[in-house]
Amino acid sequence: MKRTPIIYIILVSLFITALGFSFYFYKQSQQFDRQITRGISAKEDLPRYHFVLIGEEMNHDYWRLVGEGAKEIELKYDVFVEYVGPQRSNPEEQLKLLDIAIKSKVDGIIVQALSDEFTPIINKAVKEGIPILTIDTDASESLRNAYIGTDNYLAGQLAGEALVESMNGQATVGIITGSFTNAHHQLRVKGFKDAVEKVEGIEIVAVEESNITKVEAEEKAYEILNEHDNITAFYGTSSYDGVGIVAAAKSLNKLDSLYVIGFDPLTENIQLLEKGDLDAIVEQQPFEMGYKSIELMLDIINEKSVQDTYHTDASIIRVSNLDLWKSQRMNPHD
Repeated sequence: MKRTPIIYIILVSLFITALGFSFYFYKQSQQFDRQITRGISAKEDLPRYHFVLIGEEMNHDYWRLVGEGAKEIELKYDVFVEYVGPQRSNPEEQLKLLDIAIKSKVDGIIVQALSDEFTPIINKAVKEGIPILTIDTDASESLRNAYIGTDNYLAGQLAGEALVESMNGQATVGIITGSFTNAHHQLRVKGFKDAVEKVEGIEIVAVEESNITKVEAEEKAYEILNEHDNITAFYGTSSYDGVGIVAAAKSLNKLDSLYVIGFDPLTENIQLLEKGDLDAIVEQQPFEMGYKSIELMLDIINEKSVQDTYHTDASIIRVSNLDLWKSQRMNPHD
């Protein structure tokens, strides 16, 4: 007789357990249904085009502005811009990302082509029907549809002309270039040399490479300053070179007698300009590059006629026009 209550207790426990499992699976089923519904809705809301933008360096202020320009235009034209790139400048990683984008069969690719190694992969994409834009750095010998970005040779010339003017045609110059192998840095050096070497009083005594890092820019500038006591001016071709040059000159107490011109109005560069540590900055238009690259890609897809090359503006920022630059920067796309 004593076993009957125990059996009842077991049966009630089993019933409660079964009820609990039933409720759990009912809730899981509802959640799964909601996920399916969201998935179907997401597919229905997918943008019309999927573009990939491959930059040089994700954490770099310059490339952040390129990405912001491209992303700003997404909703206007119903496109999704996937912005990718290495954390630090790494052409091999960019090439891998380019290959992945091609295999993913995206609708268009915008890529910085740092060397001749990009040419065959760009050609592969175009042959497979994927339009390619080069941005910031061109691969003019490839099958790419168009290039958008700075005329890097002209930017180098502008830097050279600014130095000649500020130094009254008399200077002994050291150059820190971001890279000996990257095409856009080569063009910036060539443009600068062509502008200054025709001036009798200008002499270039050293050219070193920073690998687009502040630390190496400082190290190389320090070496140049120690080897050439007569240096009166420096030119840096990457965003970080000016910062490194200033740091090296300060450590040797030579900054007061040195003219320094660098690239890109990053926050730190603008602060150095305001202090008088930098004398001039070559400004590019990264936001505009990103923004207009999407419009240009859509023109290509819609089979509209496009130019081979679209050059964005380059200009010189000095203390004398810094306030004007700041006011214009408040609305970068106007």
